[in-house]
Amino acid sequence: MSKSKNSQGEDKKNAPTIQNRRALHDFQVIKKIEAGIELKGSEVKSCREGKVQLVDSFAIMEKGELFLHKAHISEYKQSGPHFNHLPTRKRKLLLHRAELRKLEQELKVASTTLVPLKIYFSKGNVKVEIALAKGKNKGDKREALKKKEETRALAQAKKQAQRE
Repeated sequence: MSKSKNSQGEDKKNAPTIQNRRALHDFQVIKKIEAGIELKGSEVKSCREGKVQLVDSFAIMEKGELFLHKAHISEYKQSGPHFNHLPTRKRKLLLHRAELRKLEQELKVASTTLVPLKIYFSKGNVKVEIALAKGKNKGDKREALKKKEETRALAQAKKQAQRE
């Protein structure tokens, strides 16, 4: 019996992708970076179940290291309370030293922040896609919504024309 596999060669059932749609609405993405994340066993199991929330989470450079704050990874129900983790603890993000230095310079130059966009599995490892982003103001958000509505209307009109 064959199982359905994604592009990385692992089961689709065991590899959910958790996205932070709110970040794309609130921030203008300048650059995307893939980073590993240091997790405990119960956190990995919760990630496999898709019990992760990235809303209001952010990444900060502390003493030359990168940490993810306020990412909520629910406790794993099957393990006892003494084996579980704190849901919103800060978690270390794993990048090469050169990448960390370059990122630190980019954060100093512009008024930008680091926001996690998604958490996913790659070859059995949990990865976080973080973005160097700049905050949007209300006008920018409204423009983005208008563009989205226009493209949706065009697509619907095109589909309607093809049906006729």
